[in-house]
Amino acid sequence: MQTTVDLEEEILKLKRELNAVILAHYYQESEIQDLADFVGDSLELSRRAKETNADVIVFAGVYFMAETAKILNPDRKVLIPDVEAGCSLADNCPADLFKAWREAHPDHIAVTYINSTAEVKALSDIIVTSSNAEKIIRQIPEDKPILFAPDRNLGRYLMKKTGRKMVLWQGTCVVHETFSERKILELKLQYPEAKVIAHPECEDAVLEKADFIGSTSALLRYVQSSQDKVFIVATEPGIIHQMKKSCPDKIFVPAPSDSGCACNECPYMKKNTLEKLYLCMKNQRPEVILPKEIIEKALIPLERMFEMSK
Repeated sequence: MQTTVDLEEEILKLKRELNAVILAHYYQESEIQDLADFVGDSLELSRRAKETNADVIVFAGVYFMAETAKILNPDRKVLIPDVEAGCSLADNCPADLFKAWREAHPDHIAVTYINSTAEVKALSDIIVTSSNAEKIIRQIPEDKPILFAPDRNLGRYLMKKTGRKMVLWQGTCVVHETFSERKILELKLQYPEAKVIAHPECEDAVLEKADFIGSTSALLRYVQSSQDKVFIVATEPGIIHQMKKSCPDKIFVPAPSDSGCACNECPYMKKNTLEKLYLCMKNQRPEVILPKEIIEKALIPLERMFEMSK
């Protein structure tokens, strides 16, 4: 059994040999974040995947993210440490049901959150992330009705922000729906000076208590620029590693779930480990492979996202 130090050295060696780039989401374990070439949220990592010159893309995140990298780089090899690293939002929006939902609303434009499968992306008009969704929705003509999938909490938040009515798919994130309003109020009593920061995938009751709401990257930028010193963080706690690295003098308190379990951690993101990262690079599998037709169709709404995000 290799030590952590050996694994890190071997991963860096394999990266050179493969001419690989390692992309890691903020919700990955801290050891993986520290080894990655780029750490970011879905939008940042999508852009990095699109711009890379590497021969091999190793995506330390969940499967829909690796699929997105493959759509943007059909001729490159895309690896993921654990093929079972899924997403509750993507899982609860299967392509056949999404297709039927679209067909039931033929005059609507389908705006789909990036937390979705490649097949669902291929059936969509525009892809969005939590970073750019508000900007993109504001560009859609007022007379064009909108379908928004799969996250209803993000959809509700965007409806409030933009004033646009949307038909929402009733999906939720298994992590963000667990945060407890009651527990956050208890933490506020313990840390009265703390600012509550939350991801828009959280339930309304939590968002109403937040001092700042934003994407994972926006939350990181907020704590970096804020004069405040204590923050209650209502998103997956993997981001706290980057917050502590950039703001070592500040205090970050992860918002707990109602049950007191570790449900505020994404069970899918945490399937990726340093050992699995090493093995996937050594064996060059699991590899993300998608049908050419899906890649071509899914690329269209992704390119629209990049264009409308400028």
